[in-house]
Amino acid sequence: MLQIHPGTRYLLYSKWADVRKSFDGLSGLITNELKMPIESGDVFIFLNRRQTHIKLLQWEGDGFGMYYKRLEEGTFELPAGFMEGTHSEISSKQLSLILQGVSLKKAFYRKRYTSPEG
Repeated sequence: MLQIHPGTRYLLYSKWADVRKSFDGLSGLITNELKMPIESGDVFIFLNRRQTHIKLLQWEGDGFGMYYKRLEEGTFELPAGFMEGTHSEISSKQLSLILQGVSLKKAFYRKRYTSPEG
């Protein structure tokens, strides 16, 4: 079951992916193209060109976990600057909005207190 936590890093792969790939194919993209360790516990996010399919891949300590969603209508909206570089880090809030179909351009975050330490 997918659980979205603020303490987890969410890395959006900044190229269109063949979402027919499974665990081995997607983990190969992470190690070969992103040059990142798959055992980090980070969640890697992949989208197809039409933005109708999304896959999330995470190493869970003893194996991979995968979440896959295919939209019957509409598309997933991506954050601004999606195609810049090899990957983009997005927040847990952004991922939640993407999965729920909320427009990222129109979402407005109200001011909140943040601690000086972090």
